[in-house]
Amino acid sequence: MNNVHLRKVGKIYAGGVEALRDIAFDIPDGAFCVLVGPSGCGKSTLLRMVAGLETITSGEISIGDRAVNDLDPSERDIAMVFQNYALYPHMSVYDNMAYGLRNRKTPKPEIEARVQEAARILEIGHLLDRKPRQLSGGQRQRVAMGRAIVRKPRVFLFDEPLSNLDAKLRIQMRVEIKKLQRTLGITSIYVTHDQLEAMTLADMLVVMNKGNIEQVGPPLQLYERPETVFVAGFIGAPPMNLIELPEGGVAGLALENRPVAPVIVGIRPEHFELAPVGTPAPLGISMQITAIEMVGAETYLYGALDGRGREVIVRVAGKAEQQIGERVTAVAERHNLHFFDPATGRRLAVS
Repeated sequence: MNNVHLRKVGKIYAGGVEALRDIAFDIPDGAFCVLVGPSGCGKSTLLRMVAGLETITSGEISIGDRAVNDLDPSERDIAMVFQNYALYPHMSVYDNMAYGLRNRKTPKPEIEARVQEAARILEIGHLLDRKPRQLSGGQRQRVAMGRAIVRKPRVFLFDEPLSNLDAKLRIQMRVEIKKLQRTLGITSIYVTHDQLEAMTLADMLVVMNKGNIEQVGPPLQLYERPETVFVAGFIGAPPMNLIELPEGGVAGLALENRPVAPVIVGIRPEHFELAPVGTPAPLGISMQITAIEMVGAETYLYGALDGRGREVIVRVAGKAEQQIGERVTAVAERHNLHFFDPATGRRLAVS
């Protein structure tokens, strides 16, 4: 079994800077786990600790049934794909992929078989004689993945491998990585700050913030039921609308049967519907449109609640008939509302 266990893992740097605290979760055998969060949240540090490139201050990391805290990276049976490809410029693609196996004294026939098989899977067989400088960014990334594949590791580690690619190629490579992982069935941990990339790749999503875990679960579960204000605002593009209601309420917003104030109300842009003024609904907002963003099959209307200056986003299907400066009313149903405690940022159970 190539599952990964993390038990109260912590990291404190010199000077008492705490990078990670009490990180605990399990990655099942063969799962694709994505660590996502803003820059500086500790996701890359955690990945490097699994790899053995960073020491662990506290807790335990296990791969399968073996604790790896005190093992060198070479003893952990992992393969890592980096952001910058890290290919040897003077070596051919074949030699780059074979290099690690040669260092391990792997027999030549097995090296040949592994490299050719990885090249077939990645569709780079015609590139084996080229040098890295003769390759595009996408081809270099495939070679970097091929070098990892030939290792036949217990765990793949990906450290923002697509961040150097252009937008179109990122989408293409994202699909290829997911297909590759499903084909090989190797437990994988992937780091990214791009929540859309995380949502599309992950079987299991770990949202991190300031050295802590905010929530762990399948991507759709985190999207539909965020447990914290941070997750609600981070997962989703565009993000969930989060409106704080103080004791006196908010001008431009009406909420029936509201919880005991104060409370933060969350609503996804797609769960709003435009309606005539006075239309009954559990949640209704009045806003003046300040910007319109057309993205093909749908349009996003941006506006602000009266007296608050808080931006609200409403999604409408197709082309919007509204104009900038126009005032609109948007309504939402109760089952699409999320409630959070402003003091703790945690989800509230509201019937």
